[in-house]
Amino acid sequence: MIRLLMICAALAGPAHSATYGFCWRGANDYRLEGYISYPDDFPGRIVTQDDVTGFGIVGWRGDTYLGRWSLKELTPETSWVLRFDTRALAFPTGGDRLLGTYQAWNANGRVDDCGDPGFGFNGGNVGQDVCVNGRYIAASTIDPTTPLRIAANPADPCGPAPMSALPGARRHG
Repeated sequence: MIRLLMICAALAGPAHSATYGFCWRGANDYRLEGYISYPDDFPGRIVTQDDVTGFGIVGWRGDTYLGRWSLKELTPETSWVLRFDTRALAFPTGGDRLLGTYQAWNANGRVDDCGDPGFGFNGGNVGQDVCVNGRYIAASTIDPTTPLRIAANPADPCGPAPMSALPGARRHG
């Protein structure tokens, strides 16, 4: 139900926008599902937090809902840094601010300022991880250079892999 609401909210944005779903899989069954929208006619290659017209994330651990965050909750105090490569259809990772590979989606470098209740994501130089209810969740941390790309199925971004991603046919006997 939450996935459907996120997609509907994303599609209700400006008529001329590019909208994509994405999935992040952290350690220990942590994950987030999200969407990003930006102007369809965006002139550059790198979209930043100043360019997006829609953005939202929902956090999970297994089947347990952890929280959500979207641009509707953005305040001047929110940690909000975003880079998205429109050609690669991926969020640059690695955590280096100078190289444009740092991400802070309602979670700072200490991953502890997402609010209570709250949810956020940080792609820093030590790792990619989440914040839940104002607390850094170390158990979610994965390598900072792990790719974060657009999902094949925006309606179910963390769903099963498309058939093309499955191994080839097996030979019998």
